[in-house]
Amino acid sequence: MASIATELKYTPIGTIPGVAAGVRNAFNSHKTKPIEFRLMQLRKLYWGIQDNEAAITQACKEDLGKPAFETYMAEIGWCKNDIIFVTQNLHKWAKDETAPDIPLMNKLLSPTIRKDPLGAVLIIGTYNFPVNLSITPLVGAIAAGCTAILKPSESAPSVAKVLQHIVETSLDVSCYGVIQGAVPETTALLNEKWDKIFYTGSVNVAKIIAKKAAETLTPITLELGGRNPAIVTRNADVRLAAKRLLWGKLMNAGQVCISQNYTMVDKEILDPFIAEMKAVLRQFFPNGVKESEDYGRIVNGRQWARLKKMLEETKGKVVIGGDMDEANRFIEPTVILVDSPNDSLVSDESFGPLLPILAVEDLDTAIRIANEVHRTPLGLYPFGNKQETDRIMLETQSGGVSVNDALFHGTIPTLPFGGVGDSGQGAYRGRASFDCFSHRRSVTTTPGWMERLLDIRYPPYEGKLASFKRMSDLKPNFGRDGKVKVSLVGYILSLGAGSKSEGLLRYALVLLGEFPDISFQRLEIR
Repeated sequence: MASIATELKYTPIGTIPGVAAGVRNAFNSHKTKPIEFRLMQLRKLYWGIQDNEAAITQACKEDLGKPAFETYMAEIGWCKNDIIFVTQNLHKWAKDETAPDIPLMNKLLSPTIRKDPLGAVLIIGTYNFPVNLSITPLVGAIAAGCTAILKPSESAPSVAKVLQHIVETSLDVSCYGVIQGAVPETTALLNEKWDKIFYTGSVNVAKIIAKKAAETLTPITLELGGRNPAIVTRNADVRLAAKRLLWGKLMNAGQVCISQNYTMVDKEILDPFIAEMKAVLRQFFPNGVKESEDYGRIVNGRQWARLKKMLEETKGKVVIGGDMDEANRFIEPTVILVDSPNDSLVSDESFGPLLPILAVEDLDTAIRIANEVHRTPLGLYPFGNKQETDRIMLETQSGGVSVNDALFHGTIPTLPFGGVGDSGQGAYRGRASFDCFSHRRSVTTTPGWMERLLDIRYPPYEGKLASFKRMSDLKPNFGRDGKVKVSLVGYILSLGAGSKSEGLLRYALVLLGEFPDISFQRLEIR
């Protein structure tokens, strides 16, 4: 189908309790627990996306001015590949695991870990990647065996309509549904009891959701944002850094939660860095940004006005771009040279195509500022040599890191994605999506014939403590000074290396020294 040519209709608030009760009852019927049921739903969801590809592309264009290439890459193709990956691995993930690190005595109880679905879950999507950030968690919920209600973002109304159509025509409507609406409808949803709430969006709304979830001790996953820093050292490849960071702010017109919010550049390479940005921008858009079909638009007038105000209030100097068109919700990629980490473009998250650059004296200064501006951002983007980038990662925190690139870690569908601290809680994507909506349930089975072995646990305890200590106490391999103790036998067997792996390496070196003509090929086990 080419489009869903109807106005977005909000769900009547009075019907929401009944919808929530319906998916709770469906879960309690155990309908979603068989693996084959889950697989069938995922396969149907795949074809629902495939059959509505044109409608999704058109809807993303209407809501965000999103180029067709970006829509396929980050929305349609992503979700289809995610479904295929999950269906190919679901049997393996859902299988009971033998529990690791179990003492010999306890192995007789066959400790295992089951993967149980959490229950009926609520997924609240967002507008910047309105298909991906709604469908991907839904895929995880279905795979885990949960029932689910999806609440798409009302700020992307065209996509919200398409998502509702896909869910209602592809999935079992007794187990999965869509609620449309804004604050009142979302509030009504939060008044219901859920077994998990998955939210993507702003920190302010996340606080409301977390507070409401705390009333019923409902677990939550929060995918938020942050004032993500990029750091370009004097040893970085300046052209590569400029090209990759500019790309990170061009995608979706900068409306990407993990793109860099500001860039700190060593003052020695500041001028070449800005020159390269100008050159790269001309390369990307030879006929200008505004006329290009490859550049999106701001989602709505309210967000456009917010970004315009940020640009007006900065004390920085615009060195690239700055063109705006309210009627078309257009904001040109704009590079601003700021002179303080307290500038509003640094201290506040822009979530748009604004690229503030702050010149710094050295790496020490950059790391200090990064930690002061936001200690736990969603992303971190260090450009430099290995020693520098390793140091940056050691002395900072973030949800994820793309070394010598912009946001690449967030574009790998099978890599767990999530924030830390106030940039988010929990992770999903690929196997992590299944885990996000699953409970790892530890199970033991105690056979009747073990009763005599278990007698020590029963009262009366008199005379049993010494025996229990002999059976259960582990002996430390370290002294009171904290240093590891190595026995004489262990020292000899490891050739004084102190560990098995180092000992094996020393034996291999001795062997090669003793038989210099020996080849690794002859050592292979055949």
